[in-house]
Amino acid sequence: MAVDLSFYKSFVAEEIRDEGRTEGIAQGILLFLAQAGVDVSDEARERITTCGDLDTLNRWLLLAPTARSAEDVFAEEQAAPQPK
Repeated sequence: MAVDLSFYKSFVAEEIRDEGRTEGIAQGILLFLAQAGVDVSDEARERITTCGDLDTLNRWLLLAPTARSAEDVFAEEQAAPQPK
């Protein structure tokens, strides 16, 4: 009996996988901050958990282990020049 595996290659399946990736990375960021004893405000927690951009989350994940505050995770964005 042949099994139809086309769903696993579909756009919807890829969206589901991406959602799982972003949720996992967001939880990793929060775990790093918790391990370091960093207090995460509700606003920062929401910003992290609702971010859907993998590149941004990966950048934050790299900053989280050395962050002394939740704002340190976002510091690179705040320092970046705004487009005109």
